[in-house]
Amino acid sequence: MHVIHPKGWELPESAATPEDVFFNRRKFLKSALVVGAGAGLSSMVTLSAARAATDPTAQFYPAERNSAFTLDRAITGEAVSSQYNNFYEFGSHKRIAAAAQALKIRPWTLTIDGLVEKETTIDADSLIGKMDLEERLYRHRCVEAWAMAVPWTGFPLADLIKLAAPLSSAKFVRFETFEDATVASGQRQFWYPWPYVEGVTMAEGMNELAFVATGIYGKPLPKQFGAPIRLVLPWKYGFKSIKSIVRMTFTDERPVSFWEQIAATEYGFWANVNPDVPHPRWSQAKERMLGTDEELPTQLYNGYAEQVAGLYSGMKGEELYR
Repeated sequence: MHVIHPKGWELPESAATPEDVFFNRRKFLKSALVVGAGAGLSSMVTLSAARAATDPTAQFYPAERNSAFTLDRAITGEAVSSQYNNFYEFGSHKRIAAAAQALKIRPWTLTIDGLVEKETTIDADSLIGKMDLEERLYRHRCVEAWAMAVPWTGFPLADLIKLAAPLSSAKFVRFETFEDATVASGQRQFWYPWPYVEGVTMAEGMNELAFVATGIYGKPLPKQFGAPIRLVLPWKYGFKSIKSIVRMTFTDERPVSFWEQIAATEYGFWANVNPDVPHPRWSQAKERMLGTDEELPTQLYNGYAEQVAGLYSGMKGEELYR
């Protein structure tokens, strides 16, 4: 007899959104601006058209929530999380939201190159329109020990990897963010190794939790969160979740990430969350929730051990949690 063991973040099948409802809603959203049939749709079309005048992807939000990904805590308020952001391109402090509005996110392209069948450059809006967006509730923990719980919108990184068609020789995915010191004053700090670079193994990238975020709180991604496309790896410290991505390179060599170059003794390639492995300058045993300052025990792999621990089984001589 085949016994199904539900995963820690899964709801019962009866509580999940039926597949036909999910995809039919997606098709409806894509066609609403064009069809507009019936008086009941007219106001929706008008509103969507107005929003699309500034953001052509606005019609795709809010996306259907994937009920398989749940939280054990309240969602952090948008007013809180949107005003407390790490984005070193705009400054080394947390109050960078206003400065980040200088970022020009249209036009924006993503270049896919390296060990792929065909190198290509795709417009970010076209990419967002091509993918089936969904909303997921994820915990997020910074290496600085603050945490939040937010509703990201986007699509699995695995879908983008499949679209890229990497060669069998590809072992890692290297991500690179934009570089434009004329709008990002932090990039004038020449001692940092711009542009920001991050990387994951192919196995990490294909894991079901790895997510490309294009929105948050039911809307397109604000600039301070890393618009128009960013990475979300909920089992790792937040600095692994690179923002405002412009290049995705498949390679057989392990990338050296931004923070690895700056302080390899403090910020390693793997950066998985572990409460029992302290940062050289502070404990990681607890985390502080934004908005409430509530202190909670830090969980191994940020609470996602069941889904990702197998990625690192048998690895020796690697500091998996730094």
